[in-house]
Amino acid sequence: MIESLKNQFYNNFIVEDRYLWLVDGLKTTLTITVFAVVIGIILGFLVAIIRSAHDKSGSFKILNVICRIYLTVIRGTPTMIQVLIMNFIILAPITSNKILIGSLAFGLNSGAYVAEIVRSGIMSIDLGQTEAGRSLGLNFTQTMSLIVMPQAFKNVLPALVNEFIVLLKETSIIGTIGIMDLTKGATLIQSRSFSPYLPLLSAAAIYLILVLILTFLMNKLERRLRTSER
Repeated sequence: MIESLKNQFYNNFIVEDRYLWLVDGLKTTLTITVFAVVIGIILGFLVAIIRSAHDKSGSFKILNVICRIYLTVIRGTPTMIQVLIMNFIILAPITSNKILIGSLAFGLNSGAYVAEIVRSGIMSIDLGQTEAGRSLGLNFTQTMSLIVMPQAFKNVLPALVNEFIVLLKETSIIGTIGIMDLTKGATLIQSRSFSPYLPLLSAAAIYLILVLILTFLMNKLERRLRTSER
């Protein structure tokens, strides 16, 4: 039994340095995830502020319409279709950089979900908080950044981290446009070794470890925020 496992390990990972496919794939997965998270946060917070400001005061009418169209399209179509459209239609004449294409596609996708999460957090803050800020002479930007957003962020932190975990796992489809990510590396090893168990289980274990790390960091940040409130 042990000898058989050793042979399978050698055949799957050592021959031709096949483990490097997992290493390179992990680097690609993390790179795309990080860039997509940054894009998603910036875009999501911007859309959330525009939509919540419109809901509360009726301002930003045109921008609100644009944001609603963006949210409807992104949330109503599959992520894989969005990646393929970004690769073969939108960015095809501009660049062939698959990491850039993947980052933009997943960033735009994540931004729609982040926007609704953050908007729900903003709308959960009592209107009196905003009115108090304005009565103290703060403008809209100062009121949002100093009073509303810090409270909203605490409320939506778990949902935001869950969205980033989903985003990390969704990047497993990026191999459809011909880039070596973690999942693609595992399937490539499988195609060479004709053994599905170790490559796929190894990829699953790596994803699980990454999710556990994110969950640990979220719990630690939540505890620190609760401590600061006291």
